[in-house]
Amino acid sequence: MFRDETKLDINYVPHKLPHRDRELRMLKEFFNFLLQFPEKMAQRVLIVGDVGTGKTVLSQRFGVDISQEISKHGTSFRYIHVNCREYRGSLFLIMQHAVQVFHPNFPRRGYSAEELLRIFMQILDDERICIILVLDEFDSLIEREGSEAIYKLTRLQEARQNKPQRLSLICILRSLSAIAKLDASTRSTLQSNIINLEKYSKQQLIDILRDRASIAFKPLAVPEDTTELIAELAFSENGNARFGIELLWRAGKYADAENLDIVTPDCARRAVSSIIPAVRKDDLVALGLHEKLLLLGIANLFKEGQKICVSLAENERAYTIMCEEFNVKPKSHTQLWEYLQDLSATGIVETEVLSSTSRGRSTMIYLPRIPAHELEKELRSILARTEVRRKP
Repeated sequence: MFRDETKLDINYVPHKLPHRDRELRMLKEFFNFLLQFPEKMAQRVLIVGDVGTGKTVLSQRFGVDISQEISKHGTSFRYIHVNCREYRGSLFLIMQHAVQVFHPNFPRRGYSAEELLRIFMQILDDERICIILVLDEFDSLIEREGSEAIYKLTRLQEARQNKPQRLSLICILRSLSAIAKLDASTRSTLQSNIINLEKYSKQQLIDILRDRASIAFKPLAVPEDTTELIAELAFSENGNARFGIELLWRAGKYADAENLDIVTPDCARRAVSSIIPAVRKDDLVALGLHEKLLLLGIANLFKEGQKICVSLAENERAYTIMCEEFNVKPKSHTQLWEYLQDLSATGIVETEVLSSTSRGRSTMIYLPRIPAHELEKELRSILARTEVRRKP
């Protein structure tokens, strides 16, 4: 199924970033001075966005690109990316790591964070090198250290009168609300250059998943219906592209395990149910008989057709067949509509009303978070335990 599954790894930096071209250009513009007059100035930039909006990969792609560009000019340069949360939000541990990038055997004890800051700047002078230090998950550094440490870090260059400007910062955080916790003078050092990453739309997520699938999977292994379902699931998780890419990888693993020819929509449902429990068995038991039969009809439709959605009309026909199988009289269309709304409210299914000039309004039903065959198996087990009489 896979051509190269490492292309779906969280640490992979793709050559192109769909729907982040503008932000990448902006980053390059902010740091263009490194190509024209290095050591003459430094820069501080904030990258702000929710989980899965591409903050980290945007910075990493920029780091690769600018490192390649600067090398052509013969300037000594390093891009250093530090996840503050991995270092417990400690300025001491972060600076210790930064120093050890240049001196791996540097002592782990005996220095304060402030001393490490001075040592780090001395190393940059000795090496005659400019760096961009990226502080990812910057929120955790603010939470632990507060204004004083951030102030010292951001004002390092200003304390070095008439010396080369060697240290630039990129700070990555989820929300500017974290900056509001700092005092006014510290905030003023950070808020001049801000790149805001908006949440991805569903169509943008489809584009991202298509792009990754094209380099990670064999040709035609991931059908459009599967891509759209995974994009819908990622969109429902706050437009989280990282979540969508992980689902794509997990779905591929399920397809491989079943020796399938393609990654089906049900592989995606199995993938998401392995991450987020879609429905508790107690929720299914609590449903009324006809809600169970309606849901059983939905499960059968998705299991048999490997579809991303079905119409209410298809579901009503499947429900009628279930009523015949279990020897009960079908409910009216109006009652079924109410059942469907209840099922949607629990999150077991999702519905969408579409307008069409030729057919009027039609209701489409989605089963996004639970594999159809698992749902069918559980419902039949519950119905058997409740002794519903089936036709002989």
